[in-house]
Amino acid sequence: MFRLILLASCPWQDFLSFGVSMKNSLPFQKNTLATLVSLAIVSLIASEGAWAADAPTVDLGTVGGSSGSGAANSSSVYVKEGTAAAVAPTQANLSATQPQSIISRAFIENSTPPTGNFNTILSIAPSVASMPSTNGPGLADQKMSLRGFQDGEYNVTFDGIPFGDSNGPTHHSTSYFPASVIGGMVIDRGPGNASNLGYSTYGGSINIFSKVPAQEHQISVYGSFGTWNTQLEGVSYESGRMKDSDASLQLNAQHMSSDGYLSYSPIKDDNITIKYQRPVGETSLLTLFSSMDHVRTNVTDNASGPTKAQVNAFGQTYVMNANPSSQGYYGYNTADKHTDMEYIRLQSSLGAGWETDNNLYTYAYDNSTVAGQDPSVYTPTGDSKHSITTFAKTTLTLPNGDVPGYLKLNEYRVWGDILKATKKLDDGLLRMGLWWETSKTHRHNLEADLSLGGTVLAGVNGQPAGVVTSSNFAQQDSHWNQYQPFVEFEWAAAPGVTVTPGYKYMIYSMGVSSASNQGAQTAQNYEFTYHAALPFLTLNKKLDAQNSLYAQYAKGMQVPFLGLGTPASSRPDPQTTSNYQFGMVHKSDRLTLDGDVYYIAMNNMQLNVGTKANPNYINAGGAVYKGIEGEGTYVLGSGVSAYANFGVNSAKYNSGNAAVGQPTGEVPNAPNITTGLGLLYQQGPWDGSLMFKRIGEQYNSKLGGQLPHIDSTDLNVSYSFKNIGMLDVKNLKLQFSVFNLTNQQSLVAATGPLTSASTQYQWQAPRSFMVSAKADF
Repeated sequence: MFRLILLASCPWQDFLSFGVSMKNSLPFQKNTLATLVSLAIVSLIASEGAWAADAPTVDLGTVGGSSGSGAANSSSVYVKEGTAAAVAPTQANLSATQPQSIISRAFIENSTPPTGNFNTILSIAPSVASMPSTNGPGLADQKMSLRGFQDGEYNVTFDGIPFGDSNGPTHHSTSYFPASVIGGMVIDRGPGNASNLGYSTYGGSINIFSKVPAQEHQISVYGSFGTWNTQLEGVSYESGRMKDSDASLQLNAQHMSSDGYLSYSPIKDDNITIKYQRPVGETSLLTLFSSMDHVRTNVTDNASGPTKAQVNAFGQTYVMNANPSSQGYYGYNTADKHTDMEYIRLQSSLGAGWETDNNLYTYAYDNSTVAGQDPSVYTPTGDSKHSITTFAKTTLTLPNGDVPGYLKLNEYRVWGDILKATKKLDDGLLRMGLWWETSKTHRHNLEADLSLGGTVLAGVNGQPAGVVTSSNFAQQDSHWNQYQPFVEFEWAAAPGVTVTPGYKYMIYSMGVSSASNQGAQTAQNYEFTYHAALPFLTLNKKLDAQNSLYAQYAKGMQVPFLGLGTPASSRPDPQTTSNYQFGMVHKSDRLTLDGDVYYIAMNNMQLNVGTKANPNYINAGGAVYKGIEGEGTYVLGSGVSAYANFGVNSAKYNSGNAAVGQPTGEVPNAPNITTGLGLLYQQGPWDGSLMFKRIGEQYNSKLGGQLPHIDSTDLNVSYSFKNIGMLDVKNLKLQFSVFNLTNQQSLVAATGPLTSASTQYQWQAPRSFMVSAKADF
């Protein structure tokens, strides 16, 4: 009875209506693969019977990786309770062939914000600079760098599928996958093997994995409540191994909302994720996956925080206001984002040593944004101006004092297929395959009269109809097609020694068509193609059961995107990196420890020395990234463990690089150090962690100097009640969390020098609290 009451109290109506709205609003409306996955899941579920259970003992959660074998697989890892591996926030594998940090589901559940996403989870790892969210943990998009490489210069994958924006492979951390559906993560700090696929193996890969299906049936109801009226509620379902078929089904539905720390900056997020697995015959495994997400938030698209005058007048929390005559009015600054990802994966053993893994997928992003033209001009008496500057550099004031703004659309759908085949030979594994992908994108940015409900400006004050400013562009259609064939051989050269040479070839073609293209403001229609050859060689030497060494040479690449203006007639070579890395891994019951040194030569920087309308791209030169990294967990005893990591990182342009604009030659937004420290407790029903992270100083070109270091400390304590008989609860976990425990509010971004009145600022959100509960039935 109690179970039924709990389930009835969940927001089922919200979840069902959300599912209908997602179906009706997916980009392009013709998602045949998504429809196929959904229908297949429903029909297969209907044919299944009851479940059978095999209870695991100590389950660390889902971890996977592409290092070593090169296969983007994931599995549920079981470890001995009380060992360093069971509690380590990050650790490497003894089979690693490049620097890596594995983050388990156990750490995600016990030590990260329930409202978080992959960027908040990653923040603890060495050489990762995940800038704190200014609106609260997980309550706003946050950018991060890896060894100084910026978002778009490293891959992000989900279950081996690379994903990112189609107008440049960057990411939106609040979209796609909340923390509740992430089973584990692997940060690969390097290009990896040839079978590591993505748009930007240039700087490494952030590999996200879905949860491995549970062996036994379970229903979980969970919720959190915290500062700024932050609320999260969800329900998850695990079928366990189904009777007579060994199939399994996972469902997760979650709703999150918050007013946010910043003024008039609420956010709502709904996610539904389904995963179905079933053996096919004796030698194949079929996986069907679908995840849909919907984020609604009030956010300024054309402002990066308050100015000094706004801070003095309204306080540090100011971002938007409640004045409908202002460009900073919260009702005029909204973003509505729909995302989805689906895949059909078939893994087969064909006999004679052959295995295949084929993953057919699609993902989409639809962002409809309304924004005020210049929210930074708001003062206590109202906006200082209600005008815009046209492409002809003349001032345009709207009639009747109406509020100027713009309507922005970015919608794309990507389709692809990843085929990998492995042949087991006497001397090792031969692996080969092909990644194919295509995309379609529609974008526009149109000036609008926000006072008239977002009416697009046309013929105002004698201006021509349509686009009226240099920041705007009419319908822009773009597409890409890319192919990446690869081959590698994992050679067992000697007992405990694996040597893996390999080769990958990139063919990337992109086209743009627009009646009035972004930046150029003229009709443009062009297409260009890039090629890149990417060899690699790795070595792993297992010294004994607890220690290994590895070395790597590899070339990485970054997919170019030159969507602004007409491309130059002569293209520079693709941007690439040459990576040289050496490291060690130790794993014993009481200690996990790994460290590495690296040297990365970045080549062929594409730099526009012309204008947006008439660009002139040159090969500006290169840069050198180098450093030393380490991480370790030591079991002190009595349930207490200590954790530490560090990254000492240098990123500097080569002398003569045309991009060098500061005396030191430092690459912007590349912290000189990162440090992580922690104490963990795990004894009986108690779990606890106290985690500290420092992001070191970094050069900020807009600031014209160094951005100071940023510190953050999080505290999480939980207690679990087992087998509450009269409530039919197998496990009830109560958790208390404090984020930014020491209440730091460091500067995380600035749009200009600190002495300028027009500079806008962003600070990390202050201390916040959260209580959480999860009941398993």
